[in-house]
Amino acid sequence: MRGPVTGIVPGPTLRPLGTLPIVRACAAFALVLLTLTGTACRQDMHDQPKIKAYRASDFWGDGRGMRPIPEGTVARGFLQDDDLLYTGKLNGQPVDEFPFQVTKAVLDRGHDRFNIYCSPCHGRTGLGNGMIVQRGLKPPPSFHEERVRKLAVGYYFDVMTNGFGVMLDYRAQVAPEDRWAIAAYIRALQYSQRATVEDVPADRRASLDHPQPAHEAAPAGHGGSH
Repeated sequence: MRGPVTGIVPGPTLRPLGTLPIVRACAAFALVLLTLTGTACRQDMHDQPKIKAYRASDFWGDGRGMRPIPEGTVARGFLQDDDLLYTGKLNGQPVDEFPFQVTKAVLDRGHDRFNIYCSPCHGRTGLGNGMIVQRGLKPPPSFHEERVRKLAVGYYFDVMTNGFGVMLDYRAQVAPEDRWAIAAYIRALQYSQRATVEDVPADRRASLDHPQPAHEAAPAGHGGSH
């Protein structure tokens, strides 16, 4: 009789023959394929069949890559079909009228734009003594000169649009509606220097004889002596 079994000697671990080499081969093939595919895509991006701006092209008869804009074409948002609004002129002549109603909001906007774009040369009161002029720039004429006062507001708009003399145009910086607002504010500045009692609305002339005291006009908590 055989004696009792006291232990089991483990045998060798079984492994499918050839599995590891196949896995390695597949991984290497996938890496090579990915590399070749990426290289091909990059080359296609470099050599796209396209026409580049400002380069010659033999595709068109005139040899130009860029095509001329068809006559009468206007970019969206750039149609300017109102001569008064966009030029300040009618029949080629500056007009002394506005393309829209001038309200307090328009004057406030003109005041704001004037201080930003005009006052560095013209000064905040339009006398032509702005900070740049004080540092050596040739002074512009005062808006309060009789010759300048008689100019049509359309002339001011045209100068802001196209420039004049040493003044560059502000076509790109200031929208047409804002140029008109500035022209309106220039008129307000001119009126402010030569206004008469007749220019004050009738229902407010009484306040001229009884002006509000300065300490009453100041907001509470601001100004005033103690």
